[in-house]
Amino acid sequence: MGEALWSCDAGAVGERESLSLRLPSPVFELPDDRLTAAGVHVLLKRDDLIHPEFPGNKWRKLKYNVAATRELGLGTLLTFGGAYSNHIRATAAVGYYGGFATIGVIRGEEHQPLNPSLEYAVRRGMQLTYLDRTTYRAKTSKAVIDGLRREFGAFYLLPEGGSNTEALRGCAEIPSELTESFDVLFCAVGTGGTLAGVAAGLSPQQSAVGVPVLKGGGYLEREIIDLQTSAFGARSGSWRLECDYHFGGYAKRTAELDMFIEDFAGRHGLLLDWVYEAKMMYALFDLVERRAFAPGTTIVALISGSAEVPEV
Repeated sequence: MGEALWSCDAGAVGERESLSLRLPSPVFELPDDRLTAAGVHVLLKRDDLIHPEFPGNKWRKLKYNVAATRELGLGTLLTFGGAYSNHIRATAAVGYYGGFATIGVIRGEEHQPLNPSLEYAVRRGMQLTYLDRTTYRAKTSKAVIDGLRREFGAFYLLPEGGSNTEALRGCAEIPSELTESFDVLFCAVGTGGTLAGVAAGLSPQQSAVGVPVLKGGGYLEREIIDLQTSAFGARSGSWRLECDYHFGGYAKRTAELDMFIEDFAGRHGLLLDWVYEAKMMYALFDLVERRAFAPGTTIVALISGSAEVPEV
């Protein structure tokens, strides 16, 4: 699956640059004396290198939704997100390259000037609209959706974070790209869609560990089961959540996390996204240090996000 999703009339895209995806995404071994001491091997699955504008789980989640949009004959994608949402940015990029109109429904009040994330989305052609926080909490209600359809006409609805049945199909393909033998796959968890899909793609002897970046993320277990049941008919794959690595909650950070990010960058030349990937990698190293994994275990760490807003 890939380039065919983006074929469209030349007039729809004009002179836009062609899309080049790095698939399958590369895998690198992570040499680290802390891992060696525990007898554990870690491989980085660099989904952040798929494309700078919709890296990692964003591409995985969006590609089958794009196909569904085309099959339905719709020309507009509408989705929800906060003012710094990676999903909003990725949806804007998908619209740009795919020849779709995009609408981003943003939580909260409009602020000028736009922050870099929203400014980027607008440069990629996205129309922004805003919902106050009370209305935003009811964003999935019929009343709110009907109001948006009256305002914007027909559109394909993407949920906040992009996690739906089509998204799970894309994420379930990740394990099949790994030619190296492995035992455990780690990923960060926001809405749960990536973990739900990845776990479904594992073989019976493999398992997945999700690290929620939200405080009190235990509720996501039910959300993930519901996503898997909707997509696959039942809970699928062996997986669990590690909920003690949120560092205060979504988009929260501490000096301890910042020190880990700085140390990791110094050791490995990779600046981790502090909202998602740094918390996941911190959890991985902490659990390794606690000897949660037997010597000889191979762990795949899914790097799905970028620490930077791409330039366009």
